[in-house]
Amino acid sequence: MNEPLRILIVDDETLARRRLRDVLSDNAAALPMEVVGEATNGKEALEQLHTTQPHVLLLDIRMPVMDGIETAEHLLSLEQAPAVIFTTAYDDYAIRAFEVNAIDYLLKPIRPERLIAALQKAQALSSAPMMALKAAAGKARTHLAIGDRGRVLLVPVCEIAYLKAELKYITVRTLEKEYLLEESLVKLEQEFAEQFVRVHRNCLIARTFIEGFERVDTSPEDGESAGSGWVAHIRGLAERLPVSRRQQHIIREFKR
Repeated sequence: MNEPLRILIVDDETLARRRLRDVLSDNAAALPMEVVGEATNGKEALEQLHTTQPHVLLLDIRMPVMDGIETAEHLLSLEQAPAVIFTTAYDDYAIRAFEVNAIDYLLKPIRPERLIAALQKAQALSSAPMMALKAAAGKARTHLAIGDRGRVLLVPVCEIAYLKAELKYITVRTLEKEYLLEESLVKLEQEFAEQFVRVHRNCLIARTFIEGFERVDTSPEDGESAGSGWVAHIRGLAERLPVSRRQQHIIREFKR
């Protein structure tokens, strides 16, 4: 890499960000680099990616709004994700960080020689090791990351009415608009089992968006044999989603 290493500092503590800037400035002779921005949490960092285009994130783990593990996981939606160096005051996540092949895991206060060594490794890192971050998250995401022409659009999970599999994509539906997500519906069901319920082989509905159920006449085009069946009414949306015979037990659960 001939150009300076572009660095985005992500930490909710002002003093910690200032300390990292000072360390980088003091060691500029050891490695061509440039701090292209700062963020106070993971959500801010992801929103800045399109404008700052960093090569590496110096990423704290324990932060409000969105922590470092979830932030790194969202980077998977990018074709070329920046490398991640975790920086934290806690050693709780060290084993998991190395299990997912993070470039490095630096404990505060950061030692300059360790930071420069980690950044030097980042110069040649591909985004492939990031694929294991899903296993390290340990909890459901708070947002779904939608790749859009080199940007990351963050959709809060709490605003999603339903997830519907169509060909190779998942339609992510909020009250305002639709997004296309390239993930597995089965894996989304496993991750968000508490928030979503399966009503059909190709559809998950957010429990909080289910307004009720109605018996209707069905046709083969609905994915079921002709006759009577059930549909789910979605709060705030006019459309009704079919409930397969296999999943009709959820109607009884909601009527309790």
